[in-house]
Amino acid sequence: MSERDIPWGEYAAWLQGSATGTYYQDLLDEAAAQPARDAERRKVVKAADLPWENSPHGLLKHIVNESMNTRAETIDAYMQIIPPGSRSGKHRQLAEQAFYVLEGRGYDIHVDCDLQIPGGEKYLWVPQDQEKRFDWEAGDVVYVPPNTISQHFNSDPSRPARIAMITNRIYKHSGLNDLVQLENAPEYDPNEKLTAERLRRYLNVTASTK
Repeated sequence: MSERDIPWGEYAAWLQGSATGTYYQDLLDEAAAQPARDAERRKVVKAADLPWENSPHGLLKHIVNESMNTRAETIDAYMQIIPPGSRSGKHRQLAEQAFYVLEGRGYDIHVDCDLQIPGGEKYLWVPQDQEKRFDWEAGDVVYVPPNTISQHFNSDPSRPARIAMITNRIYKHSGLNDLVQLENAPEYDPNEKLTAERLRRYLNVTASTK
């Protein structure tokens, strides 16, 4: 190509540099290795191997998590135990969630958030004034929309509530891991290594003799 055919000096912009990469080949290699990696990832996780956590959001038993090396790619799930008359933490999470009520009765408080970009520079999520209450009991499914402030409450003063929460992991993989803890659960203890035995003290449940 002669100099007079070079468009607007654009060659000077792109025809330079010495850095090289193998990014496309890396994608091919990763795809080719996927079956072997999947063969080593668990499709069944026994109850005794599901990790406990005393988290800022409450007492959890993780069912599916990215750190658990399972075959699940797009969701995370945990069981949350809310002691009698207690509540979860309060958080705002961009990812949508849904939970199934395994045991007990209670209610959720949800607050929608609006997007504001003051000065056009930085976005803010501003809570609306209205709080919405959703009552639930065993057998119900509750949906938590994206970017909602939510908190779970156990209405029963004598029995625990248990919910199975599912979270869409795609938001995180899309760079939208927007999760803010606004209030910790009453039982939160960052120094506690939660186990089934230690959980019983929150529930007043007698250990099984079987």
